[in-house]
Amino acid sequence: TKGWIVTESGLQSEAPGPEYIAATGGTVTTVCTNFKVHTFTGPGTFCVSAVGNAIGSNTVDYLVVAGGGAGGSANGGGGGGGAGGLRYSASTYCSPAPAPSAGTALPVSVQGYPIAVGAGGATNAGSGPAGNPGNPSTFSTITSTGGGPGARFREASDPQAAGGSGGGGTGRRGPGCSPNPGGDGNSPPVSPPQGNPGGAANTPAPTSSNDAGGGGGGATAAGGDSGYNTGQPGGAGATTSINGTPTAYAGGGGGGSQASTAGCGGAGGGGNGYAGCSGGAAGTDNTGGGGGGAGTGPTSGQAGGSGIVIIRYKYQ
Repeated sequence: TKGWIVTESGLQSEAPGPEYIAATGGTVTTVCTNFKVHTFTGPGTFCVSAVGNAIGSNTVDYLVVAGGGAGGSANGGGGGGGAGGLRYSASTYCSPAPAPSAGTALPVSVQGYPIAVGAGGATNAGSGPAGNPGNPSTFSTITSTGGGPGARFREASDPQAAGGSGGGGTGRRGPGCSPNPGGDGNSPPVSPPQGNPGGAANTPAPTSSNDAGGGGGGATAAGGDSGYNTGQPGGAGATTSINGTPTAYAGGGGGGSQASTAGCGGAGGGGNGYAGCSGGAAGTDNTGGGGGGAGTGPTSGQAGGSGIVIIRYKYQ
């Protein structure tokens, strides 16, 4: 009836103020003064009790790393295990995000978000079986795929070698077998990609003493391709500062060798391959590193490392 309505007073005291996310779950730390970090090294629940607003905070950053694949068992030259898939966002980091490109921070609502942290792939004893793939890690809409296992003795093509990052090819093949390719990475595909392919065993060895496996793929690089004698390194992982400390995750496992030189694990928890009769190394737990491939033997490849989930948000 007056022809006008007061919609806001214009008083600063009545302007909307910042509101922040509040949550529980996992191991909670405070970093960079104003940010809380929830770290999950096993299953749990991220329980959100307040969602905040755009002036304060209403989205969370994440790092979701799956379990790494186990190295391939072989009577010489098992492939390195692929790293677990790595997916992350970086909008509230104190330092720039690493490559590959980060995803977008996630909005949250008042509810509980189940967290799954993937175990590393278990080793298989003996020279015949392939290693086992790593297990997936999940938070909200984000799923990272377990790393592919290193390829096995006398297997020209191991279809299960694909994963978050692919497992390496094997250096020991039966007569007439074609060179062994590495497994595909970023499988199933997501954007930005969660990993890279494993290295191939390209060159048939002239004698059984020259077998060498390809390296498992890592978060930022493919595994090395093997030729004669030398197992190849796993692909490098990615270094992030989501927890306030630069930390490498998701390195590929090194390829094994029947000769004296095996591949080193990729930075980010990848295990070294076997060299001759000396032992290799498992992927490091809570990094998603791939396990090292087998050497001479028969020997078994090494287990992959378990994954991790980290969530970060501004709380004041």
